[in-house]
Amino acid sequence: MIETGGSGRLWVLSGRHSSYALHLTDRDELLHLHWGPRIAAEDAEALAAEPGPPDTPFESPLDGREEYPVEGGPRFVRPALSVHAGGVRGTEWRFDGATVLDPGTGEELRLRCHDPLHHLDITLHYRMRDDGDVIERWTTLTHTGTAGQQPVELLRADSAAWSLPARDRWRLSHLHGRWAAESRLARVELTPGEQVIGSRRGHTSHHHLPWIALDGGAATEESGEVHGCALAWSGAWRIAVQLLSDGAVQAVGGVGHDDAGQLLLAPGESFTTPVFAGLWTDGGFGAASRAWHAWQLAHVIPGADRSRPVLYNSWEATRFEVNEEQQRSLARLAAAMGVELFVVDDGWFGARTSERAGLGDWTPNPDRFPHGLKPLADEVHALGMEFGIWVEPEMVNPDSDLYRAHPDWVQHHPGRARTEFRNQLVLNLARPDVRAHLWERLDTLLSGAPIDYVKWDFNRSFADPGWPGDPYPRRLWTDHVRGLYELLERLRAAHPGVAFESCSGGGGRIDLGVLGLTDQVWTSDNTDPLDRLAIQHGFGQLHPARVMAAWVTDSPNAMGNARVSSLRFRFVSAMAGVLGVGGDLTRWSAAELAEARDWVALYKRVRPVVQHGELYRLRPPEGDGLSAVQYVRGAETVVLAWLQAQHYGRAQPPLRLRGLDPAATYRALETGEVHRGAVLAHRGLRTGLSGDLDAAVFHLRQN
Repeated sequence: MIETGGSGRLWVLSGRHSSYALHLTDRDELLHLHWGPRIAAEDAEALAAEPGPPDTPFESPLDGREEYPVEGGPRFVRPALSVHAGGVRGTEWRFDGATVLDPGTGEELRLRCHDPLHHLDITLHYRMRDDGDVIERWTTLTHTGTAGQQPVELLRADSAAWSLPARDRWRLSHLHGRWAAESRLARVELTPGEQVIGSRRGHTSHHHLPWIALDGGAATEESGEVHGCALAWSGAWRIAVQLLSDGAVQAVGGVGHDDAGQLLLAPGESFTTPVFAGLWTDGGFGAASRAWHAWQLAHVIPGADRSRPVLYNSWEATRFEVNEEQQRSLARLAAAMGVELFVVDDGWFGARTSERAGLGDWTPNPDRFPHGLKPLADEVHALGMEFGIWVEPEMVNPDSDLYRAHPDWVQHHPGRARTEFRNQLVLNLARPDVRAHLWERLDTLLSGAPIDYVKWDFNRSFADPGWPGDPYPRRLWTDHVRGLYELLERLRAAHPGVAFESCSGGGGRIDLGVLGLTDQVWTSDNTDPLDRLAIQHGFGQLHPARVMAAWVTDSPNAMGNARVSSLRFRFVSAMAGVLGVGGDLTRWSAAELAEARDWVALYKRVRPVVQHGELYRLRPPEGDGLSAVQYVRGAETVVLAWLQAQHYGRAQPPLRLRGLDPAATYRALETGEVHRGAVLAHRGLRTGLSGDLDAAVFHLRQN
């Protein structure tokens, strides 16, 4: 809902529990008013009538209060917009009108401004849907000049700025990590100055996810005010959070990692930034997560109402030693286990017998698959499973037919060495000819065999982002990502029955942008079940279990921890998301295969609750004790509990469940035991876990 007040110069957007308000002053300054509990337009008008900060020669009354701070004029905060044209840097805009419209997905507010010197239109977009509290913000920049006029260089074009009021203290939450250790939660005191997170790597990165949360230092999992924001972009990005001298906070974020130039707009051209979404709640970090999850399931993730299948991936069983008969044998074992999707990983194409060759040549290896992929796919389907493959379309090996034919298609700087990681180079998807080639190859591949699923990988970062011959090569950073989105959109439209998974050496490309075009993401290459608990804990701060792929692999794990864990612990760890199996099934004993079949069957029973229910984090995976998560969907609840180590023979504390009706009774479907809702909430559920690396699943249904 959008209310307009203040003689048409004030706007209040309201969702289920919260409101966002802004107004235009008599001097055409667009200022933030409120982001918090629901208010009416009259309340916002009272806020607008309050006097602003005093003018001094060393402070700006606009800093920390503007909706979209630009470079230029009386401002000293980090700008969201920096442009250059005709030797003049900066922006001086005039308000040009407001529009409220409903494009079919919820009411949208558009505020238009114009810089007459640069002939630049700036449109600020706002949308807050009635079914939640996420506010979506983005910006469109348009060069309105006539042919022959100078282009406008976008040095920095952020999606939005978020303003928070002064508090005694602020605390910042964000997700950090590295390869095989992604999405780890950090919660730190925000000190005066700036905290900047982002990626200079050309993709979202393993090192930071584009999400932050801010609270007053006292919020808990289930109480307290939390403001959060997340960027829908899969390339290089930056979020800068500034604690100002008066205790207020302003955060800006968008594409690109610096202000050295992004795009050149010719007359008539536009650039629309990705969405930078925000959320306020007074229900703590848990309520914030549940609100983010609900919004993504309803409005971001394609086909989110459909459950994701249990998959088997053959990578750890075969590595590059792939052949058709061996895949058939693994498929039969996987089908007997109850697997629903069988995936052939790297090594099925071109001359791909190692990581040194073949990337870019997306045709089945004739020695390994003499009749192509169709015979194997047909057998997999006959076994009752879907069929999937692995690809890495944005990469090429120098030892490949594609590179030998088109060495100019990779990112590179003239006269400089071409940096190889994993013996591969990065194709420049900003080039239309590269996208056209990839479309033809991938469309042919998906049309030539009954393929149901594509694992789309990206196994290195940008190192040589050059584009010889292009008049503005820096646009590669932005246009590569836009090219990726265009290619995925086209493939999805042409092959609507094919599901896509985003992978980047594990969790190197997880964000709201890629999630709008894929069905799930590969959370981490680290499948150690204990390490995964912390990774999954961080991932769930923003993203739902419905997209979080998790595998059961062999023990000890390939990550080198030398940790031995039971199938029980491995399965319960992986059941917190989209369950997969990735071990070498030919080495599993008959007893292990039978046990695995039982775990897969159990997962299928709890899957609707795990993938589509509301998440409650009961105990975080800290130290070496008990941790647990709970999912609630309608009358059903599922609890997954893990014990890292037991000390001194001490019994584990009961898990106090949430989201239940205290007046109802709940029956454990595996044992028939009946529990009172009030007892489960206040005394808790006894897990009976003991020893080292123990785990359990509890499936309860309201009577």
